[in-house]
Amino acid sequence: MNVPVRLPLPPSLYADTAVPPVATPPLTADKSVPVAIIGGGFTGLSTALHLAEQGVPAIVLEAQEPGWGASGNNGGQINPGLKHDPDQIEADFGTDLGRRMVEFSYGTTNFTLDLIRRYQIPCEARQNGTLRAAYNEASAAAIEATAKQCIRRGMPVKLLNAAEMREMTGSDRYLRAMLDARGGDLHPLSYVRGLARAAIGAGAIVHGETPALALRRDGARWRIETPRAVVHADKVLLATNGFTDDLWPALRRTIVPVFSSIACTAPLSDDVARSIMPSRPVLYESGQITVYYRIDQRNRLLMGGRGPMRWIKSPSDISYLIRYAERLWPQLAGVTWTHGWNSRLAITKDHYPHVHEPAENLLISLGCNGRGVALSTAMGAQLARRLIGGSRAEIDMPITGVKPIPMHAFWPLGVTAAVLTGRVRDRLGV
Repeated sequence: MNVPVRLPLPPSLYADTAVPPVATPPLTADKSVPVAIIGGGFTGLSTALHLAEQGVPAIVLEAQEPGWGASGNNGGQINPGLKHDPDQIEADFGTDLGRRMVEFSYGTTNFTLDLIRRYQIPCEARQNGTLRAAYNEASAAAIEATAKQCIRRGMPVKLLNAAEMREMTGSDRYLRAMLDARGGDLHPLSYVRGLARAAIGAGAIVHGETPALALRRDGARWRIETPRAVVHADKVLLATNGFTDDLWPALRRTIVPVFSSIACTAPLSDDVARSIMPSRPVLYESGQITVYYRIDQRNRLLMGGRGPMRWIKSPSDISYLIRYAERLWPQLAGVTWTHGWNSRLAITKDHYPHVHEPAENLLISLGCNGRGVALSTAMGAQLARRLIGGSRAEIDMPITGVKPIPMHAFWPLGVTAAVLTGRVRDRLGV
């Protein structure tokens, strides 16, 4: 078998500032385990940790190193909830499961921060709130509807008007926003490395530079071929998200992998940083094409959004984000932007996370739709419960069939068109 080439981490701020990684050497000898997990991001590592806490040893097979993908290269926002409003979720999945989905998804941020405290993971975690902001009337109305649904359910949410948003952000761009006190931020690469360290400390085994090349039944068990060795497992979890390939038939065609890009500044002066986001919430815009941003603990501004459908290496590759930041805050003119990077995340057609069980003792979880930090972490406990208890163990997400997206081969053109159309619609306020 061909030995894989180790790829460097994307050229991000996180790669330059993260805590050191824990050792995750390649798998070189055959293993037999109760559970094998393919994918060493938040979902895979959290599941391995929660299995280990219950005495079930798991092996994690990661193609590169933990956090190489979107888990270590995202916006660092810890955001509660799902893409859809609570009322819509309950309408789609019924009173019982829908209610559990709402309670679970809006509780993922507290779950994640509690886990970070419990394992003392050094990742600059803060709980300063999440702002979902609107700059046109249509989005403002949608945010108001969402907030009312959350408030009706007793959530720590409040609506902000334009004057309050000007005070919160230093910009007069926004008409309305929903502030959820449960949100926050962290250093994602430090977090995923800390999660790997916690999982290993609890009894899991994590192997980097070990892509899964083939997966098939071998009697009553599963056989996973890697470049140097074979793993036999009673149960398997696929947690490859935006890097899902053809390891399982048709799975790759159930998601659209899109690139999300981030540009960041050098540390801003205290005066400039205070003029932008004085209380340090994170923010994502409610528009056709989402822009999100935050100021980290060293006064760096991180601006994120959809970028080129290819890998980037420099802030000049996403200069539109820099121009937009200067539009929000003219005082940024002349500020140095030090990094520009991106990674792939998975979008599902219905914008819900997807959990599948297409074969006995095979579980699949993917499609966080941009809410991966908290959602993936909390899903780890849910998936561990299902892996241990089998079909009798209910989880707080629906388990659905593998349904490929029609005309999936044309998704690059569709994504590009959607981004361009969305930007135009956002500018026109429609």
